[in-house]
Amino acid sequence: MRHVPLPSLAEAEHCMAMPIAAPHRWTADAVRALPDEPGTRFECVDGELLVTPGPRLPHQWAIGALFEALSRYCRAHGLGAVGMAPSDFELDQFTLVQPDVFIVPLVEGRRPVTPAELGHPLLFVEVLSPSTARADRVLKRARYQRHRVPYWIVDLDARLVECWGPDAERPEIVTETLRWQPDGVSAPCLIDLPSLFAEALGER
Repeated sequence: MRHVPLPSLAEAEHCMAMPIAAPHRWTADAVRALPDEPGTRFECVDGELLVTPGPRLPHQWAIGALFEALSRYCRAHGLGAVGMAPSDFELDQFTLVQPDVFIVPLVEGRRPVTPAELGHPLLFVEVLSPSTARADRVLKRARYQRHRVPYWIVDLDARLVECWGPDAERPEIVTETLRWQPDGVSAPCLIDLPSLFAEALGER
């Protein structure tokens, strides 16, 4: 994760068609205006620009496994729609994020199809990489808690998941069975983490 100093756009302007005045604080609209750069994700949290390089393959396999497990559960219970990055969530004018995996409520029984239809997220998931650890564990975690979104941080190297609730001062550390049970749902979603990590890391 590269953190671009807010007073300067020196690291971003090289790929822009025309120079623009450097904002003192990045906004969601300013991030959307940045030109597409293949393999790079642009986000901002509380006005800080985050520029993320393309992830390694185990990161993508872990995202895929979580997406599949959560999708099965949500379909079985008519609970919500599961998506993956890149999909923008504007939490406020200074915060635009693209969680690796997310769950949002259904809209009258169907998936939302426009940003305006996105309800309050049911879950955000980020899979750590060396370049994103600070942002995922500090910047995003604090912002997601303020937005009152349950949040999982998946650490492939340590083979664990940090589960953060909106009011938690410390995460629940899970290494065996990851459990998620939203209010009003009778049965929990259970994900076997050793199997997920072995699959993502190419051990099976």
